[in-house]
Amino acid sequence: MKIEGKKILHTDVLIIGGGTAGCYAAMTIREQSDYSIIIAEKANIRRSGCLAAGVNALNAYITKGHVPQDYVDYATKDAGGIVRPDLLLTMSEGLNRVTAKMEQLGLVILKDENGEYVARGNRNIKINGENFKPLLADAVSKLDDVTVINQLNITDYLVNNHKIEGAVGFSIADGTAYEIRAKKVLIATGGAAGLYRPNNPGFSRHKMWYPPFNTGAGYAMGIEAGAEMTTFEMRFIALRCKDTIAPTGTIAQGVGAKQINAHGEVYETKYGLTTSQRVYGTVEENVQGRGPCYLRTEGISAEQDESLLKAYLNMAPGQTLKWVESGKNPSEQNVEIEGTEPYIVGGHTASGYWVDTERETTIHGLYAAGDVAGGCPQKYVTGALVEGEIAAHSIVQKLNEEQVADTTASDEEMVLDNKIAEYDAFLTKQAPAFTVEELEEAMQKVMDQYAGGIGTHYQFNEKQLAMAEEKIKKLQILAKGLAAADMHELMFIYELKERLTVCLTVIAHLRARKETRWHSFAENLDYPEKSDAWLCYVNSKKNGDQITMIRRDLVKGGETYEHRD
Repeated sequence: MKIEGKKILHTDVLIIGGGTAGCYAAMTIREQSDYSIIIAEKANIRRSGCLAAGVNALNAYITKGHVPQDYVDYATKDAGGIVRPDLLLTMSEGLNRVTAKMEQLGLVILKDENGEYVARGNRNIKINGENFKPLLADAVSKLDDVTVINQLNITDYLVNNHKIEGAVGFSIADGTAYEIRAKKVLIATGGAAGLYRPNNPGFSRHKMWYPPFNTGAGYAMGIEAGAEMTTFEMRFIALRCKDTIAPTGTIAQGVGAKQINAHGEVYETKYGLTTSQRVYGTVEENVQGRGPCYLRTEGISAEQDESLLKAYLNMAPGQTLKWVESGKNPSEQNVEIEGTEPYIVGGHTASGYWVDTERETTIHGLYAAGDVAGGCPQKYVTGALVEGEIAAHSIVQKLNEEQVADTTASDEEMVLDNKIAEYDAFLTKQAPAFTVEELEEAMQKVMDQYAGGIGTHYQFNEKQLAMAEEKIKKLQILAKGLAAADMHELMFIYELKERLTVCLTVIAHLRARKETRWHSFAENLDYPEKSDAWLCYVNSKKNGDQITMIRRDLVKGGETYEHRD
Protein backbone atom coordinates (compact mmCIF):
# COMPACT_ATOMS: atom_id res chain seq x y z
CA MET A 1 0.00 0.00 0.00
CA LYS A 2 1.09 3.59 -0.67
CA ILE A 3 -0.24 7.10 -0.11
CA GLU A 4 -3.15 7.32 -2.54
CA GLY A 5 -3.41 11.04 -3.13
CA LYS A 6 -2.21 14.44 -2.00
CA LYS A 7 -3.80 17.76 -1.19
CA ILE A 8 -2.24 21.16 -0.62
CA LEU A 9 -4.57 23.51 1.26
CA HIS A 10 -4.29 27.15 2.32
CA THR A 11 -5.97 28.85 5.24
CA ASP A 12 -5.54 31.78 7.59
CA VAL A 13 -5.50 29.66 10.74
CA LEU A 14 -4.74 25.98 11.22
CA ILE A 15 -5.91 24.40 14.47
CA ILE A 16 -4.32 21.03 15.16
CA GLY A 17 -6.58 19.12 17.53
CA GLY A 18 -10.35 19.52 17.67
CA GLY A 19 -10.69 19.00 21.41
CA THR A 20 -11.66 21.42 24.16
CA ALA A 21 -9.23 24.26 23.45
CA GLY A 22 -9.25 23.82 19.67
CA CYS A 23 -13.03 24.04 19.33
CA TYR A 24 -13.33 27.06 21.59
CA ALA A 25 -10.51 28.84 19.77
CA ALA A 26 -12.29 28.34 16.45
CA MET A 27 -15.51 29.75 17.89
CA THR A 28 -13.67 32.81 19.23
CA ILE A 29 -11.76 33.51 16.01
CA ARG A 30 -14.95 33.45 13.95
CA GLU A 31 -16.78 35.65 16.47
CA GLN A 32 -14.09 38.29 16.06
CA SER A 33 -13.10 37.97 12.42
CA ASP A 34 -13.69 36.52 8.96
CA TYR A 35 -10.43 34.59 8.94
CA SER A 36 -10.63 31.09 7.47
CA ILE A 37 -9.91 28.10 9.70
CA ILE A 38 -9.00 24.47 9.15
CA ILE A 39 -9.29 22.11 12.11
CA ALA A 40 -7.22 18.93 11.75
CA GLU A 41 -8.56 16.24 14.08
CA LYS A 42 -6.98 12.78 14.41
CA ALA A 43 -10.26 11.20 15.54
CA ASN A 44 -13.70 12.77 15.11
CA ILE A 45 -14.43 16.16 16.55
CA ARG A 46 -17.71 15.03 18.14
CA ARG A 47 -16.00 12.60 20.49
CA SER A 48 -12.31 13.40 20.74
CA GLY A 49 -9.82 14.46 23.38
CA CYS A 50 -10.29 14.47 27.15
CA LEU A 51 -13.97 15.36 26.88
CA ALA A 52 -14.83 12.42 24.66
CA ALA A 53 -16.75 10.58 27.38
CA GLY A 54 -17.99 13.66 29.20
CA VAL A 55 -17.32 15.00 32.68
CA ASN A 56 -19.49 15.51 35.79
CA ALA A 57 -17.90 18.66 37.22
CA LEU A 58 -16.00 21.76 36.23
CA ASN A 59 -12.91 21.60 38.41
CA ALA A 60 -11.74 25.16 37.76
CA TYR A 61 -14.32 27.77 38.66
CA ILE A 62 -14.31 30.89 40.83
CA THR A 63 -17.05 30.08 43.33
CA LYS A 64 -18.99 32.60 45.42
CA GLY A 65 -16.77 34.46 47.87
CA HIS A 66 -13.57 33.85 45.89
CA VAL A 67 -11.57 35.83 43.32
CA PRO A 68 -9.25 34.75 40.49
CA GLN A 69 -6.14 35.41 42.60
CA ASP A 70 -7.38 32.78 45.08
CA TYR A 71 -7.16 30.19 42.32
CA VAL A 72 -3.66 31.39 41.38
CA ASP A 73 -2.56 30.99 45.00
CA TYR A 74 -4.03 27.49 45.23
CA ALA A 75 -2.40 26.27 42.00
CA THR A 76 0.93 27.87 42.95
CA LYS A 77 0.99 26.14 46.33
CA ASP A 78 -0.03 22.79 44.83
CA ALA A 79 2.82 22.99 42.30
CA GLY A 80 5.49 23.94 44.81
CA GLY A 81 5.87 27.41 43.35
CA ILE A 82 6.94 26.31 39.87
CA VAL A 83 4.22 28.03 37.89
CA ARG A 84 3.71 31.03 35.67
CA PRO A 85 1.51 33.37 37.74
CA ASP A 86 0.81 35.53 34.69
CA LEU A 87 -0.61 32.53 32.85
CA LEU A 88 -2.56 31.36 35.88
CA LEU A 89 -4.13 34.76 36.45
CA THR A 90 -5.15 35.33 32.83
CA MET A 91 -6.62 31.85 32.81
CA SER A 92 -8.44 32.29 36.15
CA GLU A 93 -9.98 35.60 35.07
CA GLY A 94 -11.76 33.83 32.22
CA LEU A 95 -13.06 30.70 33.99
CA ASN A 96 -16.53 31.96 34.81
CA ARG A 97 -16.91 33.72 31.46
CA VAL A 98 -16.38 30.55 29.41
CA THR A 99 -18.60 28.61 31.81
CA ALA A 100 -21.44 31.03 31.12
CA LYS A 101 -20.84 30.64 27.39
CA MET A 102 -21.03 26.85 27.66
CA GLU A 103 -24.31 27.13 29.58
CA GLN A 104 -25.67 29.24 26.71
CA LEU A 105 -24.65 26.45 24.32
CA GLY A 106 -26.72 23.96 26.31
CA LEU A 107 -24.42 22.62 29.02
CA VAL A 108 -26.50 21.56 32.04
CA ILE A 109 -25.08 23.06 35.24
CA LEU A 110 -26.70 21.86 38.45
CA LYS A 111 -28.40 24.53 40.57
CA ASP A 112 -29.81 24.60 44.09
CA GLU A 113 -33.25 25.80 45.20
CA ASN A 114 -32.01 29.40 45.03
CA GLY A 115 -30.82 29.09 41.46
CA GLU A 116 -27.14 29.08 42.47
CA TYR A 117 -24.60 26.70 40.94
CA VAL A 118 -24.04 23.63 43.12
CA ALA A 119 -20.45 23.85 44.31
CA ARG A 120 -18.25 20.85 45.01
CA GLY A 121 -15.54 22.15 47.30
CA ASN A 122 -14.07 25.64 46.89
CA ARG A 123 -13.29 25.62 43.20
CA ASN A 124 -15.69 23.18 41.52
CA ILE A 125 -19.27 23.13 40.30
CA LYS A 126 -21.37 20.13 39.37
CA ILE A 127 -22.62 19.60 35.80
CA ASN A 128 -24.27 17.04 33.61
CA GLY A 129 -21.50 17.02 31.08
CA GLU A 130 -21.83 13.79 29.12
CA ASN A 131 -22.68 15.86 26.02
CA PHE A 132 -19.97 18.52 26.58
CA LYS A 133 -17.95 17.59 23.51
CA PRO A 134 -20.93 17.24 21.11
CA LEU A 135 -22.07 20.71 22.22
CA LEU A 136 -18.68 22.16 21.22
CA ALA A 137 -18.65 20.19 17.96
CA ASP A 138 -22.14 21.37 17.05
CA ALA A 139 -21.17 24.97 17.74
CA VAL A 140 -18.15 24.62 15.45
CA SER A 141 -20.24 23.00 12.71
CA LYS A 142 -22.39 26.15 12.52
CA LEU A 143 -19.42 28.45 11.87
CA ASP A 144 -18.79 29.89 8.41
CA ASP A 145 -15.48 29.21 6.65
CA VAL A 146 -14.38 26.58 9.16
CA THR A 147 -13.33 23.28 7.62
CA VAL A 148 -13.08 20.28 9.92
CA ILE A 149 -10.99 17.41 8.57
CA ASN A 150 -11.57 14.37 10.74
CA GLN A 151 -9.21 11.40 10.84
CA LEU A 152 -6.30 13.57 9.73
CA ASN A 153 -3.09 12.66 11.56
CA ILE A 154 -0.70 15.63 11.56
CA THR A 155 2.92 14.48 11.88
CA ASP A 156 5.15 17.52 11.33
CA TYR A 157 5.19 21.29 11.45
CA LEU A 158 6.39 23.35 8.54
CA VAL A 159 8.83 25.81 10.07
CA ASN A 160 11.09 28.30 8.27
CA ASN A 161 13.50 30.62 10.13
CA HIS A 162 11.73 29.73 13.35
CA LYS A 163 8.39 30.83 11.95
CA ILE A 164 5.45 28.47 11.51
CA GLU A 165 4.14 28.04 7.98
CA GLY A 166 1.75 25.12 8.44
CA ALA A 167 1.87 21.38 8.88
CA VAL A 168 1.76 18.05 7.05
CA GLY A 169 0.03 14.77 7.76
CA PHE A 170 -2.05 11.96 6.31
CA SER A 171 -5.68 10.89 6.32
CA ILE A 172 -6.34 7.65 8.16
CA ALA A 173 -9.65 7.38 6.30
CA ASP A 174 -8.57 7.54 2.65
CA GLY A 175 -4.76 7.55 2.50
CA THR A 176 -4.41 11.13 1.29
CA ALA A 177 -1.34 13.12 2.29
CA TYR A 178 -2.06 16.72 3.33
CA GLU A 179 0.02 19.85 3.36
CA ILE A 180 -1.78 22.74 5.02
CA ARG A 181 -0.25 26.19 4.68
CA ALA A 182 -1.39 28.69 7.31
CA LYS A 183 -0.57 32.19 8.55
CA LYS A 184 -1.02 31.15 12.19
CA VAL A 185 -1.17 27.72 13.83
CA LEU A 186 -2.71 26.69 17.15
CA ILE A 187 -1.56 23.39 18.63
CA ALA A 188 -4.20 21.87 20.91
CA THR A 189 -3.45 18.16 20.83
CA GLY A 190 -3.46 17.47 24.55
CA GLY A 191 -0.80 15.77 26.65
CA ALA A 192 1.01 12.44 26.51
CA ALA A 193 -0.25 9.07 27.75
CA GLY A 194 1.24 5.64 27.27
CA LEU A 195 4.87 6.56 28.00
CA TYR A 196 5.07 4.28 31.03
CA ARG A 197 3.88 0.76 31.76
CA PRO A 198 0.24 1.13 32.87
CA ASN A 199 -1.59 -0.32 35.86
CA ASN A 200 -3.43 -2.94 33.85
CA PRO A 201 -1.79 -5.34 31.35
CA GLY A 202 -2.85 -6.75 27.99
CA PHE A 203 -6.23 -5.85 26.59
CA SER A 204 -6.93 -3.60 29.56
CA ARG A 205 -3.78 -1.51 29.18
CA HIS A 206 -5.75 1.41 27.79
CA LYS A 207 -7.94 1.52 30.88
CA MET A 208 -6.06 4.57 32.05
CA TRP A 209 -6.61 7.98 33.58
CA TYR A 210 -5.80 9.97 30.44
CA PRO A 211 -6.99 9.29 26.87
CA PRO A 212 -4.64 6.68 25.35
CA PHE A 213 -5.05 8.42 21.99
CA ASN A 214 -3.26 11.52 23.32
CA THR A 215 0.27 10.46 22.51
CA GLY A 216 2.15 13.72 22.90
CA ALA A 217 2.04 14.55 19.18
CA GLY A 218 1.93 18.28 19.84
CA TYR A 219 4.87 18.08 22.22
CA ALA A 220 6.87 15.92 19.82
CA MET A 221 6.36 18.16 16.81
CA GLY A 222 7.38 21.19 18.86
CA ILE A 223 10.43 19.45 20.31
CA GLU A 224 11.62 18.37 16.86
CA ALA A 225 11.03 21.89 15.49
CA GLY A 226 13.16 23.48 18.22
CA ALA A 227 10.41 25.00 20.37
CA GLU A 228 11.28 25.66 24.00
CA MET A 229 9.56 23.34 26.47
CA THR A 230 9.09 23.71 30.20
CA THR A 231 8.75 21.60 33.37
CA PHE A 232 8.43 18.12 31.84
CA GLU A 233 9.92 16.85 35.09
CA MET A 234 6.64 17.73 36.84
CA ARG A 235 4.94 14.56 35.73
CA PHE A 236 1.33 13.92 36.65
CA ILE A 237 0.32 10.78 38.52
CA ALA A 238 -3.37 10.44 39.19
CA LEU A 239 -4.70 8.92 42.39
CA ARG A 240 -7.51 6.65 41.18
CA CYS A 241 -9.91 3.90 42.16
CA LYS A 242 -8.05 0.60 41.88
CA ASP A 243 -8.51 -1.43 38.67
CA THR A 244 -11.21 0.80 37.17
CA ILE A 245 -8.88 3.85 37.20
CA ALA A 246 -11.96 5.96 37.91
CA PRO A 247 -11.55 9.46 39.43
CA THR A 248 -11.26 9.77 43.20
CA GLY A 249 -12.13 13.47 43.47
CA THR A 250 -15.84 12.78 43.13
CA ILE A 251 -15.62 10.59 46.24
CA ALA A 252 -13.12 12.67 48.22
CA GLN A 253 -14.84 15.99 47.60
CA GLY A 254 -18.38 14.82 46.91
CA VAL A 255 -18.83 12.90 50.16
CA GLY A 256 -15.77 14.07 52.10
CA ALA A 257 -14.10 10.65 52.11
CA LYS A 258 -10.68 10.54 53.82
CA GLN A 259 -7.68 8.50 52.71
CA ILE A 260 -7.13 5.63 55.13
CA ASN A 261 -4.73 2.69 55.36
CA ALA A 262 -5.49 -0.97 56.09
CA HIS A 263 -5.64 -0.21 59.81
CA GLY A 264 -8.32 2.42 59.29
CA GLU A 265 -5.91 5.25 60.08
CA VAL A 266 -6.32 8.55 58.23
CA TYR A 267 -2.95 9.17 56.63
CA GLU A 268 -3.56 12.02 54.20
CA THR A 269 -2.74 14.74 56.79
CA LYS A 270 0.52 12.96 57.66
CA TYR A 271 2.02 13.52 54.21
CA GLY A 272 0.21 16.65 53.05
CA LEU A 273 -2.77 17.44 50.87
CA THR A 274 -1.26 18.64 47.61
CA THR A 275 -1.98 16.52 44.56
CA SER A 276 1.47 14.91 44.55
CA GLN A 277 1.45 14.36 48.33
CA ARG A 278 -1.83 12.45 48.16
CA VAL A 279 -0.18 10.03 45.74
CA TYR A 280 3.06 9.90 47.72
CA GLY A 281 1.28 9.11 50.98
CA THR A 282 -0.55 6.21 49.35
CA VAL A 283 2.69 4.82 47.92
CA GLU A 284 4.50 5.15 51.24
CA GLU A 285 1.76 3.49 53.27
CA ASN A 286 1.85 0.50 50.93
CA VAL A 287 5.66 0.32 50.93
CA GLN A 288 5.69 0.39 54.74
CA GLY A 289 3.24 -2.49 54.95
CA ARG A 290 0.13 -0.54 55.91
CA GLY A 291 -1.72 -1.08 52.66
CA PRO A 292 -4.00 -1.48 50.90
CA CYS A 293 -5.17 2.11 51.00
CA TYR A 294 -8.74 3.33 50.64
CA LEU A 295 -11.12 6.23 50.47
CA ARG A 296 -13.38 5.75 53.48
CA THR A 297 -16.93 5.55 52.20
CA GLU A 298 -18.31 3.06 54.72
CA GLY A 299 -21.15 4.68 56.62
CA ILE A 300 -22.15 7.33 54.10
CA SER A 301 -25.86 7.96 53.62
CA ALA A 302 -28.20 6.23 51.16
CA GLU A 303 -28.53 9.57 49.36
CA GLN A 304 -24.75 9.77 48.98
CA ASP A 305 -24.70 6.19 47.73
CA GLU A 306 -27.12 7.10 44.98
CA SER A 307 -25.22 10.27 44.05
CA LEU A 308 -21.95 8.35 43.67
CA LEU A 309 -23.51 5.57 41.61
CA LYS A 310 -25.10 8.10 39.26
CA ALA A 311 -22.01 10.30 39.02
CA TYR A 312 -19.75 7.43 38.02
CA LEU A 313 -22.31 5.97 35.64
CA ASN A 314 -22.05 9.22 33.64
CA MET A 315 -18.28 9.54 33.90
CA ALA A 316 -16.58 6.21 34.64
CA PRO A 317 -19.22 3.46 34.40
CA GLY A 318 -16.69 0.75 35.23
CA GLN A 319 -16.67 1.93 38.85
CA THR A 320 -20.45 1.83 39.14
CA LEU A 321 -20.46 -1.63 37.58
CA LYS A 322 -17.84 -2.75 40.10
CA TRP A 323 -20.08 -1.66 42.97
CA VAL A 324 -23.12 -3.34 41.39
CA GLU A 325 -21.27 -6.59 40.67
CA SER A 326 -19.94 -6.77 44.22
CA GLY A 327 -23.47 -6.46 45.60
CA LYS A 328 -22.31 -3.69 47.93
CA ASN A 329 -22.91 0.02 47.73
CA PRO A 330 -20.09 2.49 48.55
CA SER A 331 -21.57 2.86 52.06
CA GLU A 332 -20.84 -0.83 52.66
CA GLN A 333 -17.26 -0.98 51.42
CA ASN A 334 -14.35 1.40 51.25
CA VAL A 335 -12.90 2.17 47.82
CA GLU A 336 -9.34 0.92 47.27
CA ILE A 337 -7.06 3.47 45.60
CA GLU A 338 -3.76 3.45 43.73
CA GLY A 339 -1.57 5.72 41.66
CA THR A 340 -1.51 5.51 37.87
CA GLU A 341 1.51 5.52 35.64
CA PRO A 342 3.04 8.99 35.06
CA TYR A 343 1.69 11.27 32.34
CA ILE A 344 2.87 14.54 30.84
CA VAL A 345 -0.15 16.81 30.84
CA GLY A 346 -0.10 20.59 31.14
CA GLY A 347 -3.68 20.82 32.36
CA HIS A 348 -2.74 19.34 35.74
CA THR A 349 0.93 20.22 36.02
CA ALA A 350 3.11 22.97 34.50
CA SER A 351 4.59 20.81 31.73
CA GLY A 352 4.34 21.78 28.07
CA TYR A 353 5.28 24.50 25.62
CA TRP A 354 6.97 27.59 27.01
CA VAL A 355 4.53 30.34 26.05
CA ASP A 356 4.00 34.04 26.62
CA THR A 357 0.81 35.48 28.11
CA GLU A 358 -0.88 35.37 24.70
CA ARG A 359 -0.04 31.63 24.53
CA GLU A 360 2.40 32.08 21.66
CA THR A 361 5.30 29.61 21.71
CA THR A 362 8.94 30.39 20.92
CA ILE A 363 8.18 29.50 17.29
CA HIS A 364 6.71 32.69 15.84
CA GLY A 365 3.06 32.30 14.86
CA LEU A 366 2.63 28.97 16.70
CA TYR A 367 0.28 29.08 19.68
CA ALA A 368 -0.43 26.42 22.30
CA ALA A 369 -3.54 25.95 24.43
CA GLY A 370 -4.91 23.37 26.85
CA ASP A 371 -2.96 20.35 28.05
CA VAL A 372 -0.17 20.94 25.54
CA ALA A 373 0.66 24.40 26.97
CA GLY A 374 2.98 24.67 29.97
CA GLY A 375 3.29 26.94 32.98
CA CYS A 376 -0.37 26.89 33.98
CA PRO A 377 -1.38 23.84 36.04
CA GLN A 378 -4.84 22.98 37.38
CA LYS A 379 -6.53 24.42 34.29
CA TYR A 380 -8.79 21.43 33.66
CA VAL A 381 -11.62 21.84 31.11
CA THR A 382 -12.55 25.46 31.72
CA GLY A 383 -8.91 26.53 31.74
CA ALA A 384 -8.40 24.86 28.36
CA LEU A 385 -11.40 26.80 27.03
CA VAL A 386 -9.91 30.05 28.32
CA GLU A 387 -6.50 29.35 26.80
CA GLY A 388 -8.14 28.62 23.46
CA GLU A 389 -9.92 31.96 23.78
CA ILE A 390 -6.74 33.85 24.74
CA ALA A 391 -4.78 32.34 21.83
CA ALA A 392 -7.65 33.14 19.47
CA HIS A 393 -7.72 36.81 20.56
CA SER A 394 -4.01 37.12 19.89
CA ILE A 395 -4.18 35.32 16.54
CA VAL A 396 -6.90 37.68 15.30
CA GLN A 397 -5.05 40.74 16.60
CA LYS A 398 -1.75 39.69 15.00
CA LEU A 399 -3.38 38.85 11.69
CA ASN A 400 -5.06 42.26 11.71
CA GLU A 401 -1.81 44.04 12.53
CA GLU A 402 0.60 42.09 10.38
CA GLN A 403 -1.46 41.88 7.20
CA VAL A 404 0.29 38.57 6.47
CA ALA A 405 0.71 37.83 2.79
CA ASP A 406 -0.56 34.73 1.03
CA THR A 407 0.79 31.49 2.48
CA THR A 408 1.76 29.97 -0.86
CA ALA A 409 5.37 28.79 -1.01
CA SER A 410 7.41 27.89 -4.07
CA ASP A 411 8.50 24.50 -2.72
CA GLU A 412 5.09 23.18 -1.65
CA GLU A 413 5.02 20.23 -4.02
CA MET A 414 8.53 19.18 -3.11
CA VAL A 415 7.82 19.40 0.64
CA LEU A 416 4.78 17.19 0.36
CA ASP A 417 6.45 14.72 -2.00
CA ASN A 418 9.34 14.31 0.44
CA LYS A 419 6.94 13.61 3.28
CA ILE A 420 4.97 11.16 1.13
CA ALA A 421 8.23 9.31 0.44
CA GLU A 422 8.72 9.00 4.21
CA TYR A 423 5.20 7.64 4.73
CA ASP A 424 5.54 5.24 1.80
CA ALA A 425 8.79 3.84 3.18
CA PHE A 426 6.82 2.43 6.13
CA LEU A 427 3.88 1.38 3.96
CA THR A 428 6.00 -0.61 1.51
CA LYS A 429 8.46 -2.19 3.93
CA GLN A 430 8.35 -5.98 4.18
CA ALA A 431 8.98 -8.37 7.06
CA PRO A 432 9.86 -5.94 9.87
CA ALA A 433 11.87 -7.31 12.78
CA PHE A 434 9.46 -5.87 15.36
CA THR A 435 5.87 -4.69 15.64
CA VAL A 436 4.75 -1.33 16.98
CA GLU A 437 3.18 -3.06 19.96
CA GLU A 438 6.43 -4.83 20.84
CA LEU A 439 8.44 -1.61 20.72
CA GLU A 440 5.76 0.24 22.65
CA GLU A 441 5.86 -2.36 25.41
CA ALA A 442 9.66 -2.17 25.46
CA MET A 443 9.47 1.63 25.78
CA GLN A 444 6.99 1.38 28.65
CA LYS A 445 9.15 -1.20 30.42
CA VAL A 446 12.24 1.00 30.10
CA MET A 447 10.43 4.05 31.44
CA ASP A 448 8.85 2.04 34.25
CA GLN A 449 12.11 0.50 35.45
CA TYR A 450 14.58 3.32 34.85
CA ALA A 451 12.60 6.58 34.75
CA GLY A 452 10.41 6.34 37.83
CA GLY A 453 7.35 4.29 36.95
CA ILE A 454 4.93 2.26 39.06
CA GLY A 455 7.42 -0.62 39.36
CA THR A 456 9.96 1.55 41.25
CA HIS A 457 7.37 3.46 43.33
CA TYR A 458 7.95 6.43 41.00
CA GLN A 459 11.56 6.74 42.20
CA PHE A 460 14.68 7.16 40.08
CA ASN A 461 18.35 8.09 40.25
CA GLU A 462 20.76 9.56 37.73
CA LYS A 463 22.29 6.20 36.80
CA GLN A 464 18.86 4.81 36.01
CA LEU A 465 17.96 7.87 33.93
CA ALA A 466 21.18 7.50 31.92
CA MET A 467 20.23 3.90 31.17
CA ALA A 468 16.71 4.99 30.23
CA GLU A 469 18.09 7.52 27.75
CA GLU A 470 20.39 4.95 26.16
CA LYS A 471 17.62 2.38 25.77
CA ILE A 472 15.02 4.84 24.43
CA LYS A 473 17.51 6.01 21.78
CA LYS A 474 18.01 2.40 20.71
CA LEU A 475 14.25 2.00 20.39
CA GLN A 476 14.16 5.08 18.18
CA ILE A 477 16.60 3.38 15.83
CA LEU A 478 14.54 0.18 15.83
CA ALA A 479 11.38 2.18 15.11
CA LYS A 480 12.84 3.22 11.76
CA GLY A 481 12.49 -0.41 10.65
CA LEU A 482 8.76 -0.68 11.37
CA ALA A 483 6.22 -1.44 8.65
CA ALA A 484 2.57 -0.54 8.18
CA ALA A 485 -0.02 -2.52 6.21
CA ASP A 486 -2.48 0.39 6.12
CA MET A 487 -3.01 3.97 7.26
CA HIS A 488 -4.19 2.91 10.69
CA GLU A 489 -0.95 1.07 11.32
CA LEU A 490 0.99 4.03 9.92
CA MET A 491 -0.68 6.21 12.55
CA PHE A 492 0.48 3.77 15.25
CA ILE A 493 4.07 4.09 14.01
CA TYR A 494 3.96 7.86 14.27
CA GLU A 495 2.33 7.69 17.69
CA LEU A 496 5.22 5.52 18.88
CA LYS A 497 7.73 7.94 17.38
CA GLU A 498 5.99 10.80 19.20
CA ARG A 499 6.06 8.98 22.50
CA LEU A 500 9.77 8.14 22.15
CA THR A 501 10.57 11.80 21.47
CA VAL A 502 8.61 12.88 24.54
CA CYS A 503 10.29 10.17 26.65
CA LEU A 504 13.74 11.58 25.92
CA THR A 505 12.63 15.07 26.90
CA VAL A 506 11.08 13.76 30.12
CA ILE A 507 14.31 11.95 30.99
CA ALA A 508 16.37 15.07 30.28
CA HIS A 509 14.16 17.14 32.57
CA LEU A 510 14.19 14.58 35.39
CA ARG A 511 17.99 14.57 35.27
CA ALA A 512 18.24 18.34 35.17
CA ARG A 513 16.25 19.22 38.30
CA LYS A 514 18.53 18.16 41.14
CA GLU A 515 16.04 18.10 43.97
CA THR A 516 12.78 16.45 44.95
CA ARG A 517 10.20 19.23 44.88
CA TRP A 518 7.19 17.03 44.17
CA HIS A 519 7.18 13.63 45.87
CA SER A 520 6.23 10.86 43.43
CA PHE A 521 5.87 13.30 40.53
CA ALA A 522 9.67 13.60 40.49
CA GLU A 523 11.15 11.44 43.26
CA ASN A 524 14.92 11.82 42.74
CA LEU A 525 16.77 9.44 45.08
CA ASP A 526 20.10 11.21 44.46
CA TYR A 527 18.56 14.50 45.57
CA PRO A 528 15.77 13.55 48.02
CA GLU A 529 15.22 17.02 49.51
CA LYS A 530 13.68 20.23 48.24
CA SER A 531 16.18 23.01 47.48
CA ASP A 532 15.65 26.76 47.11
CA ALA A 533 18.41 26.71 44.50
CA TRP A 534 15.88 25.08 42.22
CA LEU A 535 13.18 27.69 42.58
CA CYS A 536 13.38 28.20 38.84
CA TYR A 537 11.95 26.87 35.60
CA VAL A 538 13.74 23.95 33.99
CA ASN A 539 13.27 24.36 30.25
CA SER A 540 14.66 22.56 27.24
CA LYS A 541 15.25 23.04 23.56
CA LYS A 542 16.32 20.43 21.06
CA ASN A 543 19.15 21.36 18.69
CA GLY A 544 19.80 18.57 16.19
CA ASP A 545 20.16 15.39 18.26
CA GLN A 546 20.99 17.23 21.47
CA ILE A 547 18.59 18.49 24.13
CA THR A 548 19.89 21.71 25.67
CA MET A 549 18.65 22.49 29.17
CA ILE A 550 17.75 26.07 30.09
CA ARG A 551 17.24 27.52 33.56
CA ARG A 552 14.91 30.53 33.73
CA ASP A 553 14.13 32.74 36.70
CA LEU A 554 10.64 32.55 38.16
CA VAL A 555 8.12 35.11 36.95
CA LYS A 556 6.83 36.89 40.04
CA GLY A 557 3.24 37.73 40.83
CA GLY A 558 2.21 40.94 39.06
CA GLU A 559 4.87 40.45 36.38
CA THR A 560 4.26 39.41 32.79
CA TYR A 561 6.64 37.30 30.73
CA GLU A 562 7.10 37.90 27.02
CA HIS A 563 9.58 36.17 24.72
CA ARG A 564 12.78 38.16 24.38
CA ASP A 565 15.22 35.62 22.99
